[in-house]
Amino acid sequence: MVSLLAGPIPSNTGRVKARSLRITEATQGRLRRLNLYTAMPPIVLAAVVVVAVDMRTWWHALVLAPGAIAALVAFERWTANDIGRVAWPCLIVAAAVWPVGALTLGTPNAYWGVISVASLALPRLPRHRYAAAVALLVFVAGIGATRFLVDDGDVLGPYVLVPSVLTAGVMVLSFAGERFYDIVQELEVSREREAELAVIRERVRFASDLHDIQGHTLHVVKLKAALARKLVPTDPARAEQELCEIHDLVGDTIQQTKELVYAQRRLNLSAELENAKNLFEAAGIRVRITRESEADARVSEMLGQVLRETTTNILRHAQATQVRITLAREGITIVNDGAASNGPLELRGLSALRQRIVTDGGELTVKAEAGEFTTSAAYGGAR
Repeated sequence: MVSLLAGPIPSNTGRVKARSLRITEATQGRLRRLNLYTAMPPIVLAAVVVVAVDMRTWWHALVLAPGAIAALVAFERWTANDIGRVAWPCLIVAAAVWPVGALTLGTPNAYWGVISVASLALPRLPRHRYAAAVALLVFVAGIGATRFLVDDGDVLGPYVLVPSVLTAGVMVLSFAGERFYDIVQELEVSREREAELAVIRERVRFASDLHDIQGHTLHVVKLKAALARKLVPTDPARAEQELCEIHDLVGDTIQQTKELVYAQRRLNLSAELENAKNLFEAAGIRVRITRESEADARVSEMLGQVLRETTTNILRHAQATQVRITLAREGITIVNDGAASNGPLELRGLSALRQRIVTDGGELTVKAEAGEFTTSAAYGGAR
């Protein structure tokens, strides 16, 4: 009877994605097959025992058997997640056996079929399921009580109390089992959604890295191209040098993009510091770099991304004349003047980096004060 205490995973949890449904259905199939293979033999044995115990003569079996058969059919359909199609016919047949058995045959166990079918069907009702369970209890107890009309002997215990207590217990366990299967489904759906979120997070990370590479490079190319155009009439040699640097920069960006696609990209913090210094100086911005210590290898790549994104933001959005960069073992701080008083405090690229840094156990802060804009990333003790 244990496997009758839970229903298959319901399909009314709303719309989920196709992959979630496939995984959930596979889990349902495994659970249903497990119930069928492990519970059907004892249920068949219980049905035979109930009929044999209550049978006084051969024709009693003809009256009691339909209730047992209805329970077996309902259980088989329940394991196939198709209880709804046979619930009412089986319930009507099993319910009819109980009054006939109690009033005509004097068989106190004829209620077995109706509570077996009900334990499978009622928890699957879309509404009024608890009211239906109460109605079932009243029906079982009421039919048992009518035995007083034809028998003055011991009726209360075997016909009223025992069936009522067993019916109540089975229904409570059935609803609890249904809730258990709901939780199994929710866990499966949650696991699949977590996998989908992981894919989305990876896509966001990829988009952020691609923005770091190409957004930064395109802006630098724009600056260098503008400088080269100005230098062509007055200093052709310097203009040619700038064009060569643009060519090298584009080639390097193509290589970095390929490495990103194949998950091989690694930022070099020292190279990023030198690159930032050159860019600021080319834009006429004074830069001072202070190395308090070498960055920890564990966080140097992320600090390099913060430096690259901040450098791009300064060149794009600030009217800076000087920049101070301070590098520590587990942190970096970039301070620039010329911050716009009405500009955004945190740009989209930094916002995406903040999420990644927090996930890695660090902290990224930005603040604007007295015309200066400070970007600081720190891990561990550097905070």
